[in-house]
Formats: sequence, structure tokens, C-alpha cells
Amino acid sequence: MSLRDFRTSNPVFNRYFWDDEKSSIKTMSVFGVFIKSMFGILVIAAITAYLWKLNEAGTPMKWFTLGGMFAAIVISVLISVRQNWAHILVPLYVVAKGFFLGGFSAYANHNSPELPYQAIGVTIITFFVMLILYQLRIIVVTKKLRSVIITATISIMVVYLISWVLSFFSIKNYIWGTSWFAIAFNGIAIVVASFALLLDFDYIERYKNKAPKYKEWIATWGLLATLIWLYIEILRLMQKLVIRF
Repeated sequence: MSLRDFRTSNPVFNRYFWDDEKSSIKTMSVFGVFIKSMFGILVIAAITAYLWKLNEAGTPMKWFTLGGMFAAIVISVLISVRQNWAHILVPLYVVAKGFFLGGFSAYANHNSPELPYQAIGVTIITFFVMLILYQLRIIVVTKKLRSVIITATISIMVVYLISWVLSFFSIKNYIWGTSWFAIAFNGIAIVVASFALLLDFDYIERYKNKAPKYKEWIATWGLLATLIWLYIEILRLMQKLVIRF
């Protein structure tokens, strides 16, 4: 017979031994997401700094960038289907994104010095602006808005995927150049990525103190993925503007 089947008439013992059992179950917290997100950002920053030094020494960044990108995609798929493995997969995702971002940023810094730092600054400002808009309920994440943001995000990713496949057949596409169309597409992607942050905030708000502890890793994964996407789009737009003007 389990100890749970026994009860005592003493109310003090009942409350201490039995009622507090539920309160001892760890759940997702905002602080936990914050700590894990800061850990991820620091790891990505460290890998990026290391790759920059390698790039300055003459090491090509192509395979670091491609390897990190494909590894991040594979790991993201695994996280989607095995969320309870998030505590293992998300740190691996962070490392993969570190290699991708390090290689991508090193290439950008080599061609346009100081530009990645400016992109980081704009990304941070955008993050806090969207956080303030969310916290003050100036923008409310409704079911309709959530659907629009998700649809727009998927649409942009599909366009990127198609253009990437077409590039293998040397078919010209217009989102990678410095035309006004490419610049406008980048601008739209930045707006969508910024609004995608609202979905991350909403996820944390809805599941804090309710969801299992491992959901902190899921929230961290979503937040980092959105921030990295936003940073890349901002950096690409800046590169195009520098080249064009």
C-alpha cells in the first residue's frame, strides 16, 4: 500500500506531508526562461567571437555557416517532435546557431566593418520596443493576430526555401540582390520577425507557472530562434543599403 493512502487526523501533518506535494512540482517560470536565454546568448556570442578570430587568421567561414545552419534545422525538427528532450536538444541548437551566426557575421564584418554591431543594437532596441508594446497591451495577441503572424512567417520561409532550391539551377531570383524589391522583402521580413516576438512573449505568459519545467527550454528555443532571425534580416538589409548607397 502506498503512503498516499494513509491520512492523519492532525491537520498540521496533513498539510505538511500531503498538500505541499503538488506545490513541490516544478513548473515553467519567467526567470527560468530568462536564465536559459541569457545562457544561450552568451554561448552564441562566445562561438561568434571565436569564429571571428579564425576568420581574421584566414580561415574560411563557408562550412561553419552551412554546417551550423543545417544542424540547427535538423535539431529544430527533433525539438518539434520530441519536446521532452528539449533540455538536451536546445543547448545543441544554441551551439549550431553559434556556428551559423558566427560565420555569417564574420563574413558581413569582413565586407562591412562594424555593421554586425549596429545590427545587434537595432535588434536589442526592437526586442525591448516589442516587449513594452506587449506588456502595456498596446498590441494584444489575439487568435487572429497569432494566425496572421504564423502564416506570414511560414510564407517567408517558403519563399526562402524556393529561392534557395532555384539557386542550384542558376535560376535568377530577386530576394537576394540589392534591388528595391529585395530591400522591400527584407523590410517585410523584419516586421514579421518583430511581431513574431509577440508570440514568444505570449507563449511565456500563457504557460508560466503552469507548464512542466522543460517548457522553459521550448520557450528559450522559440525566443532565440526569433531573435536570430530578426538579427539576420536586419544585418542583410543594412548590407543591401550600404551596397546600394
